[in-house]
Amino acid sequence: MTTRTVLAAMILIASTGLTACGDKKDKPAEKAPAAAQARAVSVGSVETRPLGGGVEASGQLVSREEAAVGSELSGYRVARLYADEGDWVRAGQPLAQLDATLLRAQVDQQAALTAQAQAEAKRVAGLDGQGVLSQEQIETRRYQAKAQEAALNELRTRVSRMTITAPVSGRILQRGVQPGQIAGGGTTPWFTIARDGLVELDAEVNEADLAGVRAGQPVQVSLPGGQSVSGVVRLVSPRVDSNSRLGRVRVRLPVRPDLRPGGFGRATFGASGTSVTAIPESAIRYEADGLYVMTVDGANRAHQTPVKIGQKGGGWAQVVQGPQAGTRIVLGGASFVTDGDLIRPAATTQQAAR
Repeated sequence: MTTRTVLAAMILIASTGLTACGDKKDKPAEKAPAAAQARAVSVGSVETRPLGGGVEASGQLVSREEAAVGSELSGYRVARLYADEGDWVRAGQPLAQLDATLLRAQVDQQAALTAQAQAEAKRVAGLDGQGVLSQEQIETRRYQAKAQEAALNELRTRVSRMTITAPVSGRILQRGVQPGQIAGGGTTPWFTIARDGLVELDAEVNEADLAGVRAGQPVQVSLPGGQSVSGVVRLVSPRVDSNSRLGRVRVRLPVRPDLRPGGFGRATFGASGTSVTAIPESAIRYEADGLYVMTVDGANRAHQTPVKIGQKGGGWAQVVQGPQAGTRIVLGGASFVTDGDLIRPAATTQQAAR
């Protein structure tokens, strides 16, 4: 082989290698334009979920039921108190004791008079019509025996009422009696008890929103201190105030020491419990010819898809007609994406929640 032939072969090998290297470098450059065109957008999905009520209302914390406790007697001194505000009591538990010293002396005296009258009545037993005593005298002794016995029973009933007891179990909200106070004459209850400690939110809801609130619906109640309490709608008032156009909704809350009647709360009425196919409201595009969402296929291409929606609530809208559950959709940036665009999905709160 001549020197010229060897040189030609070397030049051919070198040029082939350079061409191969050039091809490898050119391939990424061809993909670069397509990658640069892919827009980073937030992507969510169509879900099957309970639709939120989307209604907010404020109101006052109230006792579900309050028992007012006082004394039926008058003229007796309060000798002792057994309970105070904030205490939890059970039904029948003593709350206060009246001084029964004088009353017990009256009971003893009346018991003696009753025994005497009953003895007199026994002596005339069987003497009816015998002429020993007139019938009037016999009936008078019998009447006196019954009258004295009735008076004794009345005094004994008073003795039983000298101890003031709780009519229901619950938490004492207010105490309006003091030791040494004389019973009778006042209208202020001695004790006010929240039955079973149950506290509710008495929320005022706009007339237009009442249709979206129903018994059994879950509610989140925010307190002024920042706490959030889960509750359930117990009662929706059948009437609306003619002046304020507000209806009242009672929200049942759990028994907690930080729920105090008279406090303030704000309710957010949650899901109704019925699962529907829904999309985030941020995914909806409002066009002149209708509503659309931008669905995303397996190749991350966006497609404009018509949609019909129903009720809304909690940032979601019911899909009456449109993509099925599980379909990926573009969220807030849908207005900047056109049909057929290549997108780059970004992580979303919705995806992270799964």
